Amino acid sequence: MTILRVSELSKSYIRYGGEFQRILSWFGMQTAPSSRTEVLRDISFELAAGEALGIVGINGAGKSTLLKIITGTLQPSTGSVSVSGRIAAILELAMGFNPDLTGEENVIHGAGLMGFSKAEILAKMPEIEAFAEVGDYFRKPFRIYSSGMQVRVAFAVATAWRPDLLVIDEALSVGDTYFQQKSFKRIEAMKSAGTALLFVSHDRSAILKLCDKALLLSEGSTKAQGVPEAVMNIYNAMLPDLTFVPERLEDSADTTRPFKSGNQQFQFTNVRLLDENRAPVNTVEVGELVTLELVIQANTSKDSLTVGYEIKDRLGYSIFGTNSFDHRIKISEFVEGETFTVQFSFSANLGPGSYSISCALHTGATHVDTCFEWRDLALTFDVLNINKKSFIGACWIEPEITVIR
Repeated sequence: MTILRVSELSKSYIRYGGEFQRILSWFGMQTAPSSRTEVLRDISFELAAGEALGIVGINGAGKSTLLKIITGTLQPSTGSVSVSGRIAAILELAMGFNPDLTGEENVIHGAGLMGFSKAEILAKMPEIEAFAEVGDYFRKPFRIYSSGMQVRVAFAVATAWRPDLLVIDEALSVGDTYFQQKSFKRIEAMKSAGTALLFVSHDRSAILKLCDKALLLSEGSTKAQGVPEAVMNIYNAMLPDLTFVPERLEDSADTTRPFKSGNQQFQFTNVRLLDENRAPVNTVEVGELVTLELVIQANTSKDSLTVGYEIKDRLGYSIFGTNSFDHRIKISEFVEGETFTVQFSFSANLGPGSYSISCALHTGATHVDTCFEWRDLALTFDVLNINKKSFIGACWIEPEITVIR
């Protein structure tokens, strides 16, 4: 069952030379605007019951405008939005809450605007208060709440009754880790029961965890749409270069193939994982000492370079990442055309399973300012537990066990 259908949606803000021209436009008369700002252009997608769509993009890409149109607080210029069922939304932090009312009073007010009766709200109040976990503050003015406490109450109200469509705009990013995990569990339970989710976030892990598909917006248009990991790879490549487009867009949807971006002023010519004998490997034991060998070609004589890598699990979640800048290792003084090698040696203290390594060449602490090359799935390898004691999880952290009596 389709819960949400967005068809060729566009939004423009028009400025007229004077109020008279604006009034004439209300009656359908042709008046030339002095300026037109397009915020969204021809956005289309569908969302079925139980599906989750992650929406990503830099600030100003049009994400919040899209959500406001979907939730009915803003009207589109052209196109249409069709929603089957009830919407619950958490948009701007504490939007719709009165700072002079208590948390409890704001729950009554907010849930009332959602269409619930006073009796229904009061019956749910103990559950809402328990989920929010703000203690005595629940009966104190909202203006003295921290941003995290505001999110707790807003989320508790929005999800107290299971909606057909749940819309969340970055709100959970200001909450603490405990409440985020608690919220994710409730969202996943609602998805299982048939709730569709629209989720705006810059958090790659959250998008991968919650979403079945993703939509990347850039300057109001759809840049990419599809598998979350593939879309997030394109988003990552766009951060230093908004004009980035994969050489073949269909390749970016294949999350089993390497994905490369950057201006290639420096580039990887070989990426290998080596064992203690310097032999290439694609299978290692838990805790085994390995070396990631990166062979790099300089296509410029720039003064400095940062080399980094990131280990991801089979679902694309980041396990560990670091770079030469963070370790204060200076890599500089290049001759154009030269080739050199950077090695990272570490113990593979990972849980059994399949992993991938992404590697990057850039300036400074991150690739956002200048990215020479970012390569996802530069290599893959498996970890086997042969000699260690049985354990679960993504990391091997050997404990010392002491019994005191």
